[in-house]
Amino acid sequence: MKARGAVGTARRRSVGHGFTLLELLIVVALIAVASAVASLALPDPAASRLEQEAARLATLLEAGRAQSRALGLPVRWAPGPATARDGATAPSDPAAPPDAFHFDGLPANHGLPLRWLVANGEPLVIGLPERQAWIPLGPEPVIGAQRVLLSLGQRRIAVASDGIGPFRVVPDDATPR
Repeated sequence: MKARGAVGTARRRSVGHGFTLLELLIVVALIAVASAVASLALPDPAASRLEQEAARLATLLEAGRAQSRALGLPVRWAPGPATARDGATAPSDPAAPPDAFHFDGLPANHGLPLRWLVANGEPLVIGLPERQAWIPLGPEPVIGAQRVLLSLGQRRIAVASDGIGPFRVVPDDATPR
């Protein structure tokens, strides 16, 4: 009798190995939820690029403003490569990409970058206030309120100063959400 009971128990154990359909469905659902959360947590590359370029532009405008005050020179920032009609102190660079920008009034060896960080992909669009082709940076300590709008696809962000405080990145109210 003992032999018969041992065989019956062994059969039940071998049938009990494996997962039920319900357990497999729960595991698949958990994996789906985890992958959905992970995909939502990934940053939008266009928004990241736009925010990075805006923060860099705010820093560059402040650096140009500081150099203008230190040297006592009237300096202005303008999108596009420098040309002779802009009153550039350095000769224009024919190899400069169309997505460059420049600082008029600074010496040729000013050391500030003159291009956006990422030139490939969708172009960065720069918007200045109406009837304004450049942003004055000094040498006066108060320059008046200034605003530069950066657009990349549907996203927009602004770099602005009230004329007294530093340039900073501000959200653009016209950005579609």
